[in-house]
Amino acid sequence: MKIGIIGIRGIPNQYGGFEQFVEFVGPALAERGHDVTVYNSSLHPYKESSWKGVHIISRYDPENRIGTAGQFIYDLNCILDARKRNYDVILQLGYTSSSIWSALFPKKAVLVTNMDGLEWKRSKYSPRVQQFLLKAERWAALKSDKLIADSIGIQEYLRSKYNRDAAFIAYGASLFTEPDASASSKYGLSNYGYNLLIARMEPENNIETVLKGYRDASIAAPLVLIGNHTNKFGSYLKSTYESDRIRFLGPVYDFGLLNNLRHFSHLYFHGHSVGGTNPSLLEAMASQALIVAHDNIFNKSVLGSDAFYFSTPEQITALLNSKIDKPAYSSYIRNNNNKIAEHYSWKHITDLLENYLSQALYEPNN
Repeated sequence: MKIGIIGIRGIPNQYGGFEQFVEFVGPALAERGHDVTVYNSSLHPYKESSWKGVHIISRYDPENRIGTAGQFIYDLNCILDARKRNYDVILQLGYTSSSIWSALFPKKAVLVTNMDGLEWKRSKYSPRVQQFLLKAERWAALKSDKLIADSIGIQEYLRSKYNRDAAFIAYGASLFTEPDASASSKYGLSNYGYNLLIARMEPENNIETVLKGYRDASIAAPLVLIGNHTNKFGSYLKSTYESDRIRFLGPVYDFGLLNNLRHFSHLYFHGHSVGGTNPSLLEAMASQALIVAHDNIFNKSVLGSDAFYFSTPEQITALLNSKIDKPAYSSYIRNNNNKIAEHYSWKHITDLLENYLSQALYEPNN
């Protein structure tokens, strides 16, 4: 198959979940003999024409000059180029700024869209932007030939709201098997003597719920937060909750260090609530973290009964005051490792994607 992949900032990944997804599955599909092209933003630092067997096409992206509107121009430039390439399949990752150009996608290519999460529910967007994103979701859901949902919850949502079936193809993760016992000391932490939260500082990630509950708990171990806190909400959280027991480390980009910090944490808090299958949740599972997750269908469809759940600060406080012993819940950790190996390995995810794109090529209207 000749496959074009659009909707991301580019590879190698320096941005987020979709970029990480393509960083793994793009080269894997190329290794299997497919002709794979990925569109990179002109702002991406990688400037070569190929990466690990994947063709790279860079297209002009003025977001650094004109803000969010630049994303629409970048997506348009990618779609216009795709019209020249004779792709069999175009894999569109997300829809936030590309769906308005739906009529311009090449007619001969099968358009497969990964619908991502419920973007219009994200509180960082103004009501006007949320209304646009809901329309964009509808355009993408109805105008794509085939749909992918990265979680069971999104799959059910698309079926009930748009009467469209979507293939469940999640993100992947690799089991973390070589922990470095000295890694935590970089931040003055003792192994298994701290709790951890890694997230973008946005309200829908329920960080403040965790912080309120932590503040009121009688626990000596520190809560360590990793994520860029320089935005408005992050600055508010830091100024309101930072203490000897609540530490804001800022962003950490070293993937190996992040895996070690997850592995050697006592409890790992995951508050994401509006996305699909979150990559950071899979990475926590793969790193043998003991997870405390926000109680919603997206997290429960992945973790099942192998996690603790919360909805309120009071539940966080009660959980912490119960003095959980991590080794006593080794079955949670083992079961989550097995899920990664059986259902979320990159090989398994690539198998699912390859089969679905092949099916889409030969049955585009089903």
